[in-house]
Amino acid sequence: MKMTIEVDCTPEEARRFLGLPDVSALNDHLVGEMKKRIDANMTMISPDELVKNWMSFGAGAQEHFRKLMEVGMSAATTKK
Repeated sequence: MKMTIEVDCTPEEARRFLGLPDVSALNDHLVGEMKKRIDANMTMISPDELVKNWMSFGAGAQEHFRKLMEVGMSAATTKK
């Protein structure tokens, strides 16, 4: 036997029905605090520095991957 139940309710109603705590005030506080911290940190970082940091990570990861492939290829060609 197969049974399907469809419940039409808002997230707030579902939360109350399941007995989950209301954390919307905490969530609003955390989001506000995160916005403040992001705004404060963005004024300290120049766009040039931000892009330079992103690019250095990408270049380092590419170089690491290239070395990994070189080691793998040399191991594959020497062991026959």
